[in-house]
Amino acid sequence: MRSVALPDEQATKALAAEFACELRRGTVIALTGDLGAGKSVFARALIQARAKAAGVDIGSVPSPTFTLVQQYDLPGFTIYHFDLYRLSGPDEAWEIGLEEAFSEGVSLIEWADRVENHLPSGSIGIHLSPGATEEARIAKVSEPL
Repeated sequence: MRSVALPDEQATKALAAEFACELRRGTVIALTGDLGAGKSVFARALIQARAKAAGVDIGSVPSPTFTLVQQYDLPGFTIYHFDLYRLSGPDEAWEIGLEEAFSEGVSLIEWADRVENHLPSGSIGIHLSPGATEEARIAKVSEPL
């Protein structure tokens, strides 16, 4: 596991952009951390960076808090952005297509700790926690999970 100091939101976005360059079908990124830790900032930045690199304008990236999943069809694969905060149990994740997303595209999962026993081997874990200042974060990255 490596620890990455993120002094501000721009640093979180830059880390996400690094990961966006390495995405391929079957990649699973499991984001964890408390409410307000920066999971959504990371997810939005990753999706926007990958879309921009592919020459696709996707506009804004809404949080899938209420829809549970947003889908972004990009050249080469689809990014499935899951927000599992509102799940009452891990079995509900299968009802919204989590298993299909593992094999069909890239899965970006906020609140992944709610399904951690069901994540495929090789998943990339990113845990975000508060840093030394109000804007700072610390990312603990584990590959594979």
